[in-house]
Amino acid sequence: MIGYVPPACDSEADPIVDHSPAVSRPTDRRPGRSVPEPERSADAPARSVPPGSAPASSWRPAGRPAGRAGAAALLLVGVVLVALNLRTSVTSLGALLAEVSAGVGLSGTLAGVVTMLPTLSFAVAGSATPWLARRLAPPRILVLAMVLLGAGQAARALTGSALVFLICSALGLSGIAVANVLLPGLVKQYFPDRIGLVTGAYTMTMIFGTSAAAAASVPVAQATGSWRVGLGAWAVLSGLAVLPWLPAALRSTRPGAGPPGPDQPAPGPAPAARVRPVRTRLGWAMAIFFGLQALGAYALFGWLAQLFRDAGFAPATAGLLLAGVTAIGVPVAFLMPSLATRITDLRPLILGLGAVGVLAYLGLALAPAAAPVLWVVLIAVSQATFPLALTLLGLRARTPDGTVALSAFAQSTGYLLAGLGPLLVGVVYGATGGWTVPLGLLIAAIVGQSLAGLVIARPRYVEDE
Repeated sequence: MIGYVPPACDSEADPIVDHSPAVSRPTDRRPGRSVPEPERSADAPARSVPPGSAPASSWRPAGRPAGRAGAAALLLVGVVLVALNLRTSVTSLGALLAEVSAGVGLSGTLAGVVTMLPTLSFAVAGSATPWLARRLAPPRILVLAMVLLGAGQAARALTGSALVFLICSALGLSGIAVANVLLPGLVKQYFPDRIGLVTGAYTMTMIFGTSAAAAASVPVAQATGSWRVGLGAWAVLSGLAVLPWLPAALRSTRPGAGPPGPDQPAPGPAPAARVRPVRTRLGWAMAIFFGLQALGAYALFGWLAQLFRDAGFAPATAGLLLAGVTAIGVPVAFLMPSLATRITDLRPLILGLGAVGVLAYLGLALAPAAAPVLWVVLIAVSQATFPLALTLLGLRARTPDGTVALSAFAQSTGYLLAGLGPLLVGVVYGATGGWTVPLGLLIAAIVGQSLAGLVIARPRYVEDE
């Protein structure tokens, strides 16, 4: 599927060359387009990076993979397996929340806290990821994140204490938050010419994992007679995600480490100055775009089934309509990143997705029972802004370091904003007794999302601001 070779050295005498889009070599200034490095034979002299050319990435995997194609395939499997874990901890708990509340003594208030933990953890732990990436090699951080996720999932399934359950859930979700932020940077580092394709693959896998955990947790609990098994079984998946990253983690060196060992390449140019997206217009536009699209998604998945039930549909039918959004969204999520990397001007795409979302909300507000399948299809297409946002995190930075900094700021800020979505819609729905005003608020969110999208649609890079 992916034939790109990760930027590890192909011979002990061959220094690592940063394959990120460089300022010093000819580049296509359109977003996401770069001129690839010309091929050279194995015995050709290695080229050095001239001083002051491109910002040097501190992400430098060391050592020599046994096979270039094999190493790339292993890393791709690693990306996909990590993505499979990124929402299982959340949706498995949602499916078993009643049983868990009774089992560990969660009050109604604490159960509400549990439902807010994902966005809070994604915001807080995600913001710390660039700090970690400056001190540890990213593959090692990713391994630690998956270990933390698995340990948190297993421990919370074993405890009988509500407090311990909350702490273990927060620890596991922190592992997800770190992986959320790291993955766009790792894709930028190892697959710079395949950002759209790899992002599409891991976004599609994330959606599949989300649905699988929601659908399978209750049957597993019923088959084994214990909600603890249904909740804790997903820790095994976290362990599997560690395995493909172990070779890269063992070969990698800490950024800025001292003299290389005998099997490691000489260090490259000194890392560039730290990227601070909080001080840039692009960083804030990306955070607003990510946050508002996530706000709409969280609100929809929290309340869409209830909306259809209020429109006269049976509970089972309302659930199937909600599941249809996810099912249709899987191929859309796979195709959107590749499409985004092939389009020079992203403004029509961003405005088009916004218009589709507005049309879907208008249909739900005015005639939800008239064409429910059409509204579901339009919602699923409009939710393609999520894989688009993940793709733009890689396209709007020149280096993996810049990608992680932009990803951390956009996701941590965005998830804080997104956490308000279900709460805001619920409060307004309770106050008005209908769906017209809540859907109007979601339309307003799409307008803000589209305006921010027009800023990030321009061909620019966070390192340049």
